[in-house]
Amino acid sequence: MNSSEPLLEPTMPQHVAIIMDGNGRWAKKKGKIRTFGHKAGVKAVRAAVSYALKNGVKVLTLFAFSSENWNRPSEEIGVLIELFKMVLGSEVKKLHKNNVRLNIIGDMSRFDSKLVNRISEAEALTEKNDSLVLNIAANYGGRWDIVNAAKELIKQVQACQVDVADIDEDTFARHTCVASLPSVDLLIRTGGEQRVSNFLLWQIAYAELYFSEDFWPDFNEAVFQAAVDAFHERHRRFGKTSEQVS
Repeated sequence: MNSSEPLLEPTMPQHVAIIMDGNGRWAKKKGKIRTFGHKAGVKAVRAAVSYALKNGVKVLTLFAFSSENWNRPSEEIGVLIELFKMVLGSEVKKLHKNNVRLNIIGDMSRFDSKLVNRISEAEALTEKNDSLVLNIAANYGGRWDIVNAAKELIKQVQACQVDVADIDEDTFARHTCVASLPSVDLLIRTGGEQRVSNFLLWQIAYAELYFSEDFWPDFNEAVFQAAVDAFHERHRRFGKTSEQVS
């Protein structure tokens, strides 16, 4: 590169997904019950949204409640559901004010009608906002998402709306939960664990992975920036050689 040429700004990841892990362990370290950590994690959600808005992230997907979380103690599940309802009530107007579009992705069939109605109202209120798309994955599993997409395609084939020979990756992707959005560029997991836990399995095929030792309630804009800095140090090749990408 000619020394007189201006340096290009690092490209901000357009779609960031976060596995919000460590609430229970954070609470235990403080001598509190696990649900105390879940409530404390709401502040970290606000920090993540704030960073995304300030720095040009277009899509932020947060893993709030997995399909496997139903196996946790019933008391903890109850608190998580009530917390979800509370946050929908208290935070949606703030999101709308900041031009954030809210989507809840996952299997809604196990939620009560009151929660489903709140979800529908929140999505309707924010549906035209375009500064940031905030996906909250609730009762979500990556395998469920893939199976659900396959079922939808089978229905279309049976109805002669789609020919099997025409089904490719793009066709399949259009039937997943975040079909209209770009694939994940950066996946962050807090809490020190290093696994993807059945989250966005189709969408993270070429995502860069970043694992933070910070528990989710301690997540803030500085931790988010550290993950983005690490992302900027990666050389994304998408199956090509380094020379081809260069």
